[in-house]
Amino acid sequence: MATSRQTQTYLRNLFERRGVAPKHRYGQNFLIDLNLHELIANTAEVGPNDVVLEVGPGAGALTTLMADRGAAVVAVDIDPVMARFTSEAVEGRPNVRVLNCDALANKHTLAPELLDTVRAGLAISPDKQFKLVANLPYNVATPIISNLLIHPELKPTLMVATIQLELAERMRAEPGTEAYSALSVMIQSLGDCTLVRTLPPTVFWPRPKVDSAVVAIRPDPAKRAEISDLAWYKEIVRQVFLHRRKNLRQVLHSMWRKEWTKPEVDALLEGLGLTGMIRAESMNVEEFRSLADALRPRFQEHPPTPLAE
Repeated sequence: MATSRQTQTYLRNLFERRGVAPKHRYGQNFLIDLNLHELIANTAEVGPNDVVLEVGPGAGALTTLMADRGAAVVAVDIDPVMARFTSEAVEGRPNVRVLNCDALANKHTLAPELLDTVRAGLAISPDKQFKLVANLPYNVATPIISNLLIHPELKPTLMVATIQLELAERMRAEPGTEAYSALSVMIQSLGDCTLVRTLPPTVFWPRPKVDSAVVAIRPDPAKRAEISDLAWYKEIVRQVFLHRRKNLRQVLHSMWRKEWTKPEVDALLEGLGLTGMIRAESMNVEEFRSLADALRPRFQEHPPTPLAE
């Protein structure tokens, strides 16, 4: 299958010949601006030392481009039709593995087959580095990026992805803004996120109803090292943001109602230079990190009571 010119006409004809159509439930919107494939690969600095994970390869245009730059590519698609299209596109390229499976075992876990295949690629040489480079389906973008960011073993050096613009804005949002969220805190706690380009619906087929963006997320080992217990930190951030507009004193007391009193909550927060009236939506990364560190020794044997969303 020729892949060098995967224009809208090419893709329409391909789908018609095979008697298939893009599946909305899988978030299948294909990039038809050929320059954007180059932009994504260039931004990700794709080269021979890379083991690249691509989730949602579509008809294999970006897959082929990255493979031809010498990268080992693990292309994962839940749709057997798309997995077949990608396999045909990369025929004769031994540096590509196409997996027809869900990239997620569940919301909080990546698929074992995906992880094992990436590990095998990295094991070839100590010089190999792991990257995510993908036109991510909207419905899996957040869990894919989040799970890779906190994975204890497979630590990407760079993640370049096409995602919904609203999600990109949340990743980069500042405290006190409407877009600021638990995702904002986690992304900014563990790396740096750059908005490379905003994309209108016209560069996709079929056209999505919203704008998209290419983002580059560069995980920072120094930032990660400042978090003593990543799983604990993620849970505290998530729980506090479930009630982002309630004051922190009330939220923390509710999380461990049987373990401490509200005056004790106030004392801990005062020691951190925080007022009990502050809300999650106003707290910066440093304040969340200090809060998690202060809570961990006190409650490490008492998991927080899950708060209703």
